Amino acid sequence: MSNSTEKISVIEKIGYSLGDLAANLIFQTLMTFLAFFYTDVYKIPPATASFIIFFGGMFGAFFNPIMGIIADRTTTRWGKFRPWILWTAVPFGAMAILAFSTPDFSPSGKVVYAFITYLLLVVVYSANNLPYASLSGVITGNMAERNSLSSYRFVAVTIAQLIVQSFLLPLALVLGDGDKTKGFENTMMLFAAIGVVFFIITFLTTKERIIPKPEQKSSVKEDLRDLVRNKPWIVMLIVTVFIFITLSLKGGMYVYYFENYLSREHLGEFLEKILEKIGLSQLSDYSASGAEDVASIGFSLFNAAGIVTTIIGIAISKSLADRFGKRDVFGCSLFLSALCLLMFYFYSPEAVGLVFATQMLHGFFYGISTPLLWAMIADVADYSEWKNSRRATAIIFSAMIFGLKAGLSIGGALVAGILASYGYSEQLAVQSAETVNGIKLSLSIYPMLTFFVSVACLFFYEINKKMEVRLQEELSARRTENK
Repeated sequence: MSNSTEKISVIEKIGYSLGDLAANLIFQTLMTFLAFFYTDVYKIPPATASFIIFFGGMFGAFFNPIMGIIADRTTTRWGKFRPWILWTAVPFGAMAILAFSTPDFSPSGKVVYAFITYLLLVVVYSANNLPYASLSGVITGNMAERNSLSSYRFVAVTIAQLIVQSFLLPLALVLGDGDKTKGFENTMMLFAAIGVVFFIITFLTTKERIIPKPEQKSSVKEDLRDLVRNKPWIVMLIVTVFIFITLSLKGGMYVYYFENYLSREHLGEFLEKILEKIGLSQLSDYSASGAEDVASIGFSLFNAAGIVTTIIGIAISKSLADRFGKRDVFGCSLFLSALCLLMFYFYSPEAVGLVFATQMLHGFFYGISTPLLWAMIADVADYSEWKNSRRATAIIFSAMIFGLKAGLSIGGALVAGILASYGYSEQLAVQSAETVNGIKLSLSIYPMLTFFVSVACLFFYEINKKMEVRLQEELSARRTENK
């Protein structure tokens, strides 16, 4: 098995990271706005929206292992994984546009259209993102370089998150001339065009260096048997599921928290002060006027504040992981970010400043963990190779993306399902106290508990700092011998 522990260039790291920026322009939109888009833009009942998100997402999740088997057995002159990024670029963009389009169908026709387009989107997403994620496990076998690559990648992810969570609603208003329906469609057209270009750049700038020996042969049965015997893989699968339940649940509820809980008067006063300080006085005048869109402006700045501190957390993640090991840093940062989520439940509608400050603190701690998840999964692929003398990168990553999709689906369905169970109605100007309490619980207590489950699972994850060093040294020696 060929190997390279050479340092990879900044250009390759940036080129690789652009692929996740492209994917996350869509992924972050799904995670943050899909439930809102279905209920408040396309006017699908919350319970029906919950079913679409859950079933469609789970279908995509179960498609991932199939895609992993296909990717591991792909052989081209460009490698196993890079071609899939190129082949799926245009279909991914096209399906994203269709999924956020709003054709004028009957109520039942809207449901059918939303179901089919979302189903196709998650399948294409799997065919694109699984090979992309697997690529990180074969670009380099050097642990420090892998940590660095992951940091670059998640700076790009965070930029996409900033664009989506902070600017999508204002952008939709601008591109739709005040019409959110038209605005969502035009915004997704823009995201899709950018995404296609970035996917092509990723394909052109990256290289697969860890290449299985031509004589390596394994059946699907053997690959699956190796998986179920891989304890770190089982742990990371569970961790991934619960992390993305958390992200989808809290992320999807934030917009409802701003729309239905925080005091618009106090939010407007807070925004007036902040926006004047950063030189956006025209927006401060608008927000202080009591206009309906004060919640949208506040929501956008709230996300932006958290993302800025997330980037700071990402920036220090590598140095912490290099010193203390990925597992320990990952667990500590998740625990602290979960405690921050808890605080949202106790704030009054008038405590706008505390809400923003807590979001910034949460973003910082979660930012530290962000690059480490996928770097740890790449380590799990190394562990499997070390233990079984066979490398099956894609099927390892497919299980993790299964967890991602399952978590996203469960969390997204929970957003719509919880809203329905607490009596949310988009037709009401003021929601009931019970509904508002359900919204508060869903972005504080509930996601805190799911984060805690992830932290608890890490006690059973055996790849600590000492094991990381051992894996790198022994695998490097094996690959050198087999050249």
